[in-house]
Amino acid sequence: MAAQKTPTSPISDLMYDWITVLQSKAEGLNAYEKYIADAKRENAQECVEMLQKLQEQDIRQVEEIRDHLMHMLSQQQGQ
Repeated sequence: MAAQKTPTSPISDLMYDWITVLQSKAEGLNAYEKYIADAKRENAQECVEMLQKLQEQDIRQVEEIRDHLMHMLSQQQGQ
């Protein structure tokens, strides 16, 4: 069952939720750059590697969320 739009909103609550998740994840990706730089400045190579690993995982999640959102949008266009 597709999420319903309300008369006052052009997107469904579910679509809004996914957009919000994508935004939060994207903001987190930007933060990793600072965290990695901080770890490098402290010569904490294990921390650098762990943060880079987490960043890579989040990049994959952002891509997956983006693709899912695009699929939702294409389904909505077909209605």
